[in-house]
Amino acid sequence: MPTTNATDGTPLHYRVLGDGPRDVVLVHGWMVSGAVWDPMLEKLDMTGLRLLVLDHRGTGPSGRPTSGYSLEQYAKDVLAVADHAKAQRFTLVGHSMGGQIAKWVASEAPSRVSGLVLLNSVPASGLPLPPDAAGLFRTSAGDREKQKTILGLACKQLSPESLEVLLKDSGSVSKDAIEQCFDSWTAGGFAHRLSAITAPTLVVATDDPFLPPVFLKQAVVGLIQNARLTHLPGPGHYPQVERPAETAALLSAFLAGNAAQA
Repeated sequence: MPTTNATDGTPLHYRVLGDGPRDVVLVHGWMVSGAVWDPMLEKLDMTGLRLLVLDHRGTGPSGRPTSGYSLEQYAKDVLAVADHAKAQRFTLVGHSMGGQIAKWVASEAPSRVSGLVLLNSVPASGLPLPPDAAGLFRTSAGDREKQKTILGLACKQLSPESLEVLLKDSGSVSKDAIEQCFDSWTAGGFAHRLSAITAPTLVVATDDPFLPPVFLKQAVVGLIQNARLTHLPGPGHYPQVERPAETAALLSAFLAGNAAQA
């Protein structure tokens, strides 16, 4: 499994799935690793695709530095992986905080991003939480009960088996990543960059208690040209785990339509 180095020398691990001519980069969010995509990947039609599934710093087999957990550095990390894999032009798929990172990449290197799929993306402006929730989230590193509470709040159709898989993954994320990532995604602060995004963009909303469709339409879709919203009713914050087949179908439909327009 390939590993490259970030601009600050941190080892970045990623997986390559498929060998098609179209590159798709999957960008995961907070409190998990790239393994969060696995249920959806099992359902995805891989014809013609090459998927790059990265593990952010502090997660999975990637390096665990004490710093560098900013949205800007994450965007640099994504581009470092794309460069290492020789993916010159690609579709970006970002979930939650990964949606923020994907938007940063798409604004930083618009000529390289052919399409953008944002699943329950945190807005570029950030998402401040009430003090009690912020305290729960930020102090959850290595705490199974706190992470179970967070997933219980966020998800609506998570099976007991899927919950256990997520908890095992979440429990391995570094304390620095949990704390500093939380500070980064809640603060946001780069909405001014979104006007630079040129890629056709699909924003997927679910019945996410934290990021409902009406909010995403205003805070995400409304700020990106060529963006549209689709609503997948039923699941909460992790549709790629809660409803993997339907999420894979949405991604496949976007990729097919985007190829037809290219």
